[in-house]
Order: sequence, then C-alpha cells, then structure tokens
Amino acid sequence: MSAIPRTAEATSAPQGRGGLAQSVTDSLTIAQRNLIRMVRIPEVLIFGLVQPIMFVVLFSYVFGGSIRIPGAGTSAQQYREFLMAGIFAQTVTFATAGASAGIAEDMHKGLVDRFRSLPMARGAVLTGRTIADLVQTALTLIVLAAVALIVGWRAHDGIWCALAGFGLLLLLGYAFTWIGALIGLSVRTPEAATSGGLIWLFPLTFISVAFVPSENMPAFLRHVAEWNPFSATVVACRDLFGNFPPHYRLPDAWPMQHPVLASVIWSLVIIAVFRVLSVRKYRSATV
Repeated sequence: MSAIPRTAEATSAPQGRGGLAQSVTDSLTIAQRNLIRMVRIPEVLIFGLVQPIMFVVLFSYVFGGSIRIPGAGTSAQQYREFLMAGIFAQTVTFATAGASAGIAEDMHKGLVDRFRSLPMARGAVLTGRTIADLVQTALTLIVLAAVALIVGWRAHDGIWCALAGFGLLLLLGYAFTWIGALIGLSVRTPEAATSGGLIWLFPLTFISVAFVPSENMPAFLRHVAEWNPFSATVVACRDLFGNFPPHYRLPDAWPMQHPVLASVIWSLVIIAVFRVLSVRKYRSATV
C-alpha cells in the first residue's frame, strides 16, 4: 500500500520551497540566464539600437526643420530637445517586441515546459525575463542618450532630475515588458510574437504628444493622446529634463498637468494587471 503514494509522488511535478526568498533567487537565476544569452548574441542589442538612432537622426535633421512647436519659434534646436523625451520613451516601449519574441521562442523550444517541471517559484521565469529585458533597455538608453548629446540634446534641470526622468522611462519600459510577456505566451511562434508586440505600439506612440503637440489633432485623438500612458511619461521627462520651450502651454487634461504622478500611476497599474494575467497564462500555456 505504501508503494502507490511513493509512485504518485515520484511522477508529480516537483514543488518549490515557496516564499519570497525563493521567488527572488529563482527570478535572478532566470535573469542571469537571459543576460548571458544576450552577451553571447550581441547583435540583438546592436540591432535594437539601430532603430532609435535612426529616429533621432531622421526627426532631428529631416523633419525637425518643418515641425513647429508652440513657444519655440523657428528653433530647430528646441524641437530636438522637445523630441528626445519622445524618442527615449518610444525606445523603452518598443522593447516589448523583444520580450514577446523571447518568451515565444522559449515556449516554442519547450524551455518553458522544462522550467515548469522544476521546483521553481511561480512567476519566476517571467519575472527573470522582464528583469533581463530591463537591463538591456537600460544599456540601450545609455547609448541613445550619448547620441542625443551629440545632436544637441541637453538636460537643463540638473543630474538628479535627469536621473528621475530616466527612472520613469525604465519603469514604463518594465511595465510594457509585462504586456510583451502576455503576448509571447498567447501566440504560437516567435514571428507572430514579434508582429503582435509591434503592431499596437505604432498607434500608441504616434497618437501621443511624443513628436508633435496635441493641440492640432482632431478632438477625439487629442483626448486619446493626452490620456495615453505613453504621453504622461513623455511629458514628465520633458519636465524633468527642462526640455519645454519657454512659452509652451501644457494641455488642461489631468495627466498633462500632473505628468510625473500620472506616469508612475499608469506604469504601476500596467505592471499589476499584466503581471497577474501573464502568470495566469504561464500556468496554463501549452505550445
């Protein structure tokens, strides 16, 4: 009679020790695995830098001379400073596609099933992946900030305000990687995950105040842009970097008048909602 319980116990999936300590340890182990993979495949990071650098150059020197910002007059330099917060924010949100593709690839190769058979904390695989993506996003921001300095961008309100602005950008990027995690768990192939991780980002980033003011948009789009979580972070960074033109007037919408608080709230809400959804999907996902 004792052989039956032992057999059942041997064939069941191992159970983790539980608790916060295991969750942190397992998450850091998975993050280390993904960071090592990033180091061994540096072209992923390099190609991830090409697009934002192209946007900086194109908008600064091709479109910058044709776009006018209220309060900036005809100064192309002031538009470049106005632009950079939008480019920074776009860069961190586009990391969502990489998170989607990476998790979908792990699913496709069966790695996720192997992780689920181990005595690991639930959610550690996804948390570790998002932490690794956050580190990659931070490295990308450092390089992009150097390029921005070359084209004339400056942060005028001191180092601490600048660091606070970059902190908001990383918080937004981390929040969006959880959206990417859910997309990666919901599709069947890495190719579909890449497409699914990008297609919704274009309207999100362009129906915003990232590249142009909202005042000339149709009424409906103007309200969407001003309540867009992406816009809140962009405006917060412009405020912290001191990149508004001298006589620029912010829209009356609450997120535009309180951008730092709105940015933090939006990011935390996205993390809370999509982490729960992603972990639930992870428990039941099959290839």
